[in-house]
Amino acid sequence: MVTTVAEAFRQFRTNLEITSLQETTTSTRQSNVRDAVASDFSVLESFLTGSYRRNTMIAPLSTADVDVFIVLDPKYYAINNQSALLSAVMGTLKKEYPKTPKIKPDGQAVTITFTDFKVDVVPGFYRTGGGYLIPDANMGRWIPTDPRKHVELWTASNKAHNGSLVPLIKMMKCWNRANGDLFRSFHLEVLVRNVLTDVTIVDFPSGVRWVLDKMRAKVWTKIADPAGYSDDVASHLSKPEADRMIAVLTNACGSAVAAETYTASGYVRSAIDEWRSIFGDYFPAYG
Repeated sequence: MVTTVAEAFRQFRTNLEITSLQETTTSTRQSNVRDAVASDFSVLESFLTGSYRRNTMIAPLSTADVDVFIVLDPKYYAINNQSALLSAVMGTLKKEYPKTPKIKPDGQAVTITFTDFKVDVVPGFYRTGGGYLIPDANMGRWIPTDPRKHVELWTASNKAHNGSLVPLIKMMKCWNRANGDLFRSFHLEVLVRNVLTDVTIVDFPSGVRWVLDKMRAKVWTKIADPAGYSDDVASHLSKPEADRMIAVLTNACGSAVAAETYTASGYVRSAIDEWRSIFGDYFPAYG
């Protein structure tokens, strides 16, 4: 029974966690996918990446994407074969999963939509000088990145925030989902981490309000990839999209301020109602 804002946020944090059974299912599935690609390609290594490895994936699993990174032999690399490479990987996966109708290239990966969750298969190559190159079929280019470095950076930042950064990122991802996934997942995570640099997270209510407020000034500015491989993680963003993001952030920030005001005045039910208006049904109701 939730009767305080602190209790509500503790329950909210729990509600966003992936269960141990779901983790077991995810582990088995991704392992099978990696084996399937290796049956047709010379694979130098493969590993889990994305929000799963950064520990920022949120429930329900049915809305999640599990990212599998496949490092291929350089013989498959060509300057302009981004689309062809994704199509070849898609062909292999369709042979392995003939009864799974939704297997298609999605810009930088091949997405397999299973009945319970999605798996994004990201083929790539070792990059001279460090990191990896992954395809961008939409722009006809290779993108330098280093998902393992991202895991190291996120882990260090979470430790610096005494374990509060990752749960706060998950809460913001829940907010993002409740608003139609305005932000791409990695863009959102980078922004949250950026605005919390050199800031102490005192508690989750004030932390959420701070992030909603400060992110507004960062949406339409260049934010570098923390791993150092890009000067702007949101180069895909258009001005109308950014304006929409800022407007929704402003609305949510107003609700967060109202919620904190209600809490300070002792109106707990009203405060919790405001937080639910921000996060949706994953945030528990009063009582």
